[in-house]
Amino acid sequence: MTDTGDTSIGGSTGPAAMIKVWDPFVRIFHWSLVVLFAAAFVTGDEFEWLHLWAGYAIAVLVGMRIVWGFVGSRYARFAGFVKGPGEVWEFLKQTLHLNAPRYIGHNPAGGAMVILLLVMLVGLSVTGIAMTFDAQSESDVLEEVHEVLANVTLGLVLLHILGVIAAGYEHGENLAKAMVTGEKRAQ
Repeated sequence: MTDTGDTSIGGSTGPAAMIKVWDPFVRIFHWSLVVLFAAAFVTGDEFEWLHLWAGYAIAVLVGMRIVWGFVGSRYARFAGFVKGPGEVWEFLKQTLHLNAPRYIGHNPAGGAMVILLLVMLVGLSVTGIAMTFDAQSESDVLEEVHEVLANVTLGLVLLHILGVIAAGYEHGENLAKAMVTGEKRAQ
């Protein structure tokens, strides 16, 4: 089976065949990251202990996801969904015209978003951990960089959600549900 497929079910009268796409690690990673990022974002100044622990947990999860991107299941591997800028741009143009191909795993824009979010989360983790060292604990520059990264990451999360909604609408599928069940329509 190829990673792209026709969105039509062509004359089929029965339920669509389903395929397991998102393995348990990817699904647990995704939803844990949602909760942890939200917790870290809203607790930065008020509940520092919770902010720190959410940040540490994010750092561990991101490290595990990077490893899983090389050794994980078919649709979790970076090699299966990371595309070049030209392919991402072409996909985005097709999306604007509602004629983008459907992908079983991440589409090119989704793959780019995964990489962008992982890079931002690594940056947040590094700057956050650096601020816990005595020599850097009072660094206004480091704190400012950390806050900018957090806000840019939040913007990317919102773009990600919009992309999920748009792709789901275009191809008639509930992508959030797929990230819970792990299954998508085979065709």
